[in-house]
Amino acid sequence: MNRYAEMERRRQHLYGWFLLTPATILLTLFAFYPSIATFWESLFSRGTRRRPSEFSGLENYTDLFNDPTFWIVVKNNLFYAGITIPASIAIALAMALWANSKIPATGFVRTAYFTPTVLPMIAAANLWLFFYTPDLGVLDQIGALFGLPSMNWLGRPDTALWAIIIVTIWKEAGFFMIFYLAALQTIPVDYKEAADIEGTSRWTYTRRIVLPLLMPTTMFIVVNAMINSVKLIDHLFILTKGGPSDASKLILYYIWEMAFAFFDAPHAAAMTVMVLLVLGIAAAIQFLYLDRRTHYQ
Repeated sequence: MNRYAEMERRRQHLYGWFLLTPATILLTLFAFYPSIATFWESLFSRGTRRRPSEFSGLENYTDLFNDPTFWIVVKNNLFYAGITIPASIAIALAMALWANSKIPATGFVRTAYFTPTVLPMIAAANLWLFFYTPDLGVLDQIGALFGLPSMNWLGRPDTALWAIIIVTIWKEAGFFMIFYLAALQTIPVDYKEAADIEGTSRWTYTRRIVLPLLMPTTMFIVVNAMINSVKLIDHLFILTKGGPSDASKLILYYIWEMAFAFFDAPHAAAMTVMVLLVLGIAAAIQFLYLDRRTHYQ
């Protein structure tokens, strides 16, 4: 009997490893190995045909910290993330609450909210380029009706990043709305009926019942929004190319520029490693601290 139990236990372990094998292979090929290879490359100097690369330790990281452009890009990305993440989530939640309520043409409202999400990034950027073009753009045409002067939204350091932020919020809010809408539809109607019997206001019901139940979805959206905030590059190619004077340059565009425009792969690798480290720390905080304060039932 003990021998049979031991064989069954081994069979279960083997079955579990077989289930893990596809995910392990994919993660190794597309996550673990590229991350390790990137970190290893960041420890070498930039090589040329006459002067091959040499092991330089943390020199590439030191160079980045001493580069003024690096701090401009970090500041831009922190500001970009600080605006787009809460704004996109708040707008997505408001749209989901509205789309989940009993309103006329619910299907049309949901489709209208979600439409920007299905547009390709390049197409969305070209659409907004039509809005931002000086003199001919929609914004300037509307402003001209009120006697306002023409403005180069994408060519001014004080407005270029804000223009990118608006495009991002418009694009991501509808995507996040889908997750909130799906979560709202899983909340039992008994809670709403009990709240109505108790005479609870809509605001109190939303704040005390709905929002706590949406916390798992909110945490999922926050993680995705954080990742999205450091991987924007498509819009920048079409709208600003990081200008003017690096005013709208973000981290991923800066990495691409170092690797493929300046052919400085080691410094681009070092920047990538730092981004992965920051995202890893943020994920650890989310799973070790915030996850314990989240209501899953």
